[in-house]
Amino acid sequence: MLGMREPGIYGHATLADIEAKCRQLAAEQSIVIDWFQSNSESALIDKIQNAVDKVDWIIINAAGLTHTSVALRDALSLFPGGVIEVHLSNIHTREAFRHNSLISAVAKGVIAGFGPTSYYMAINAIFNLTSET
Repeated sequence: MLGMREPGIYGHATLADIEAKCRQLAAEQSIVIDWFQSNSESALIDKIQNAVDKVDWIIINAAGLTHTSVALRDALSLFPGGVIEVHLSNIHTREAFRHNSLISAVAKGVIAGFGPTSYYMAINAIFNLTSET
Protein backbone atom coordinates (compact mmCIF):
# COMPACT_ATOMS: atom_id res chain seq x y z
CA MET A 1 0.00 0.00 0.00
CA LEU A 2 3.06 2.24 -0.17
CA GLY A 3 2.40 5.45 -2.06
CA MET A 4 -1.21 5.44 -0.85
CA ARG A 5 -1.01 4.69 2.88
CA GLU A 6 -0.21 7.68 5.07
CA PRO A 7 2.10 9.46 2.60
CA GLY A 8 2.99 11.98 5.31
CA ILE A 9 4.73 9.15 7.16
CA TYR A 10 5.70 6.69 4.42
CA GLY A 11 6.12 9.00 1.41
CA HIS A 12 4.81 8.69 -2.12
CA ALA A 13 7.18 6.04 -3.48
CA THR A 14 5.53 2.73 -4.27
CA LEU A 15 6.99 -0.63 -3.36
CA ALA A 16 7.66 -1.15 -7.08
CA ASP A 17 9.65 2.12 -7.13
CA ILE A 18 11.74 0.99 -4.16
CA GLU A 19 12.28 -2.46 -5.63
CA ALA A 20 13.47 -1.03 -8.97
CA LYS A 21 15.98 1.25 -7.24
CA CYS A 22 17.17 -1.60 -4.99
CA ARG A 23 17.69 -3.85 -7.99
CA GLN A 24 19.65 -1.13 -9.77
CA LEU A 25 21.83 -0.41 -6.74
CA ALA A 26 22.42 -4.11 -6.08
CA ALA A 27 23.39 -4.76 -9.71
CA GLU A 28 25.89 -1.88 -9.57
CA GLN A 29 27.52 -3.62 -6.59
CA SER A 30 27.31 -7.14 -8.07
CA ILE A 31 24.77 -8.19 -5.45
CA VAL A 32 22.01 -10.56 -6.52
CA ILE A 33 18.71 -9.94 -4.78
CA ASP A 34 15.51 -11.91 -4.46
CA TRP A 35 12.64 -9.55 -3.71
CA PHE A 36 9.64 -10.85 -1.79
CA GLN A 37 6.62 -9.13 -0.27
CA SER A 38 3.73 -10.68 1.60
CA ASN A 39 1.17 -9.61 4.14
CA SER A 40 1.05 -13.19 5.37
CA GLU A 41 3.13 -14.04 8.42
CA SER A 42 3.33 -17.70 7.42
CA ALA A 43 4.53 -16.85 3.88
CA LEU A 44 7.29 -14.66 5.36
CA ILE A 45 8.36 -17.43 7.75
CA ASP A 46 8.39 -19.97 4.90
CA LYS A 47 10.51 -17.63 2.78
CA ILE A 48 13.02 -17.11 5.61
CA GLN A 49 13.26 -20.83 6.32
CA ASN A 50 13.73 -21.59 2.61
CA ALA A 51 16.54 -19.01 2.47
CA VAL A 52 18.72 -20.99 4.90
CA ASP A 53 21.95 -21.99 3.13
CA LYS A 54 20.74 -20.30 -0.06
CA VAL A 55 21.26 -16.61 0.67
CA ASP A 56 23.75 -14.73 2.79
CA TRP A 57 21.62 -11.77 3.94
CA ILE A 58 18.01 -10.86 4.58
CA ILE A 59 16.82 -7.26 4.54
CA ILE A 60 13.43 -7.24 6.22
CA ASN A 61 10.77 -4.64 6.77
CA ALA A 62 8.31 -6.64 8.82
CA ALA A 63 5.98 -3.65 9.25
CA GLY A 64 3.49 -4.29 12.09
CA LEU A 65 4.81 -7.82 12.56
CA THR A 66 8.01 -6.23 13.85
CA HIS A 67 6.21 -5.50 17.10
CA THR A 68 4.07 -8.62 17.43
CA SER A 69 5.46 -11.71 15.77
CA VAL A 70 7.49 -14.03 17.95
CA ALA A 71 7.26 -16.64 15.18
CA LEU A 72 8.86 -14.29 12.64
CA ARG A 73 11.58 -13.38 15.13
CA ASP A 74 12.25 -17.07 15.79
CA ALA A 75 12.54 -17.81 12.06
CA LEU A 76 15.06 -14.98 11.67
CA SER A 77 17.03 -16.19 14.69
CA LEU A 78 17.51 -19.56 12.98
CA PHE A 79 18.78 -17.93 9.76
CA PRO A 80 22.58 -18.33 9.78
CA GLY A 81 23.28 -15.30 7.58
CA GLY A 82 23.03 -11.61 8.35
CA VAL A 83 19.74 -9.82 8.96
CA ILE A 84 19.13 -6.10 8.53
CA GLU A 85 15.87 -4.70 9.89
CA VAL A 86 14.57 -1.78 7.84
CA HIS A 87 11.80 0.73 8.45
CA LEU A 88 10.76 3.68 6.31
CA SER A 89 9.73 5.71 9.33
CA ASN A 90 11.57 6.15 12.60
CA ILE A 91 9.64 3.73 14.80
CA HIS A 92 11.13 5.33 17.91
CA THR A 93 9.47 8.69 17.26
CA ARG A 94 6.03 7.20 16.69
CA GLU A 95 3.42 5.60 18.92
CA ALA A 96 4.80 3.82 21.98
CA PHE A 97 3.70 0.37 20.77
CA ARG A 98 6.02 0.79 17.76
CA HIS A 99 9.10 1.40 19.94
CA ASN A 100 9.53 -2.31 20.71
CA SER A 101 10.96 -4.51 17.95
CA LEU A 102 11.10 -8.25 18.42
CA ILE A 103 13.41 -8.46 15.40
CA SER A 104 16.17 -6.06 16.46
CA ALA A 105 17.70 -8.54 18.90
CA VAL A 106 18.41 -11.02 16.10
CA ALA A 107 19.45 -8.45 13.47
CA LYS A 108 22.98 -7.39 12.60
CA GLY A 109 21.67 -3.83 12.40
CA VAL A 110 18.60 -1.62 12.15
CA ILE A 111 18.04 1.21 9.69
CA ALA A 112 14.96 3.35 10.28
CA GLY A 113 13.58 6.74 9.46
CA PHE A 114 15.10 7.49 6.06
CA GLY A 115 12.16 6.55 3.85
CA PRO A 116 13.10 4.43 0.83
CA THR A 117 16.74 5.35 1.45
CA SER A 118 16.62 2.97 4.42
CA TYR A 119 16.54 0.09 1.92
CA TYR A 120 19.39 1.56 -0.14
CA MET A 121 21.46 2.02 3.00
CA ALA A 122 20.92 -1.67 3.83
CA ILE A 123 22.19 -2.74 0.41
CA ASN A 124 25.22 -0.47 0.81
CA ALA A 125 25.83 -1.90 4.27
CA ILE A 126 25.85 -5.45 2.89
CA PHE A 127 28.26 -4.41 0.16
CA ASN A 128 30.57 -2.71 2.65
CA LEU A 129 30.41 -5.53 5.20
CA THR A 130 31.07 -8.25 2.63
CA SER A 131 33.85 -6.23 0.99
CA GLU A 132 35.69 -6.02 4.32
CA THR A 133 36.17 -9.80 4.49
